[in-house]
Amino acid sequence: MGRQPLHSALYRGVVVHQRFKPTGHRLRYRIVSLLIDLDELPALSRRLRLLSVDRFNLFSIRQSDFGPRLSTGLRDWVVAQCMGAGIVADGPIRLLAMPRILGHAFNPLSVFFCYAADGSLVATLYEVRNTFGERHSYLLAAPGGTKMIRQSCRKVFYVSPFMPMDMEYRFRVVPPGPRVSVVIDGLGEQGRLITASLSGRRVALTDGALLRAFLAAPWLGLKVLGGIHWEALKLWRKKIGLHAKPAPPADPITIVAG
Repeated sequence: MGRQPLHSALYRGVVVHQRFKPTGHRLRYRIVSLLIDLDELPALSRRLRLLSVDRFNLFSIRQSDFGPRLSTGLRDWVVAQCMGAGIVADGPIRLLAMPRILGHAFNPLSVFFCYAADGSLVATLYEVRNTFGERHSYLLAAPGGTKMIRQSCRKVFYVSPFMPMDMEYRFRVVPPGPRVSVVIDGLGEQGRLITASLSGRRVALTDGALLRAFLAAPWLGLKVLGGIHWEALKLWRKKIGLHAKPAPPADPITIVAG
């Protein structure tokens, strides 16, 4: 019998940020994301020459880049967070994130899709990073069995000096399938301030697909971080007011279980 197909996959897509107030601004860039089924971590290095887990390669996934920053037990950590929120995630846990390319990566947003044993989506865990070396996660319950997930929560973590803290996030998510989409609207006192979106098309995770992705964007990790600073410079030149940075939340995870 042949090997079972991987649930893990590669998604080729785009990220778009559209600011509406106080001044319009738009950016768009192509990205490559991996959807990693955390149960398949031990198998990925064996089946792929160009992707390794927890060690250097052309592409790599390091468990210590996410969650509690430990080199093992990432899946158990996600399940424990769900359990603490009263959510039973006893099925697959799948991580959507940009991989390290030649050892470099910066993920402004990583998403864990948490499933029940019957295959229904029960929660999403959004891990947000800023350029100050900080991170925070939002764990939101998800109505299982729907094609479009709608969620919301208050912003508690400082991301950009050009956005206020007094905001609400509204999420519209198409869980990973042939396509994946994560759209986040940021709403403040003046209405919608920003829409950030990630969308992608699924490609089988093979060495050939990884090589093509590398040739299309060999310095993606550095490009993302450099792009953030370049866009910040353009916003500063538009004389958009700056917002002071507060201390990060005492709790590393905000839970919205209802």
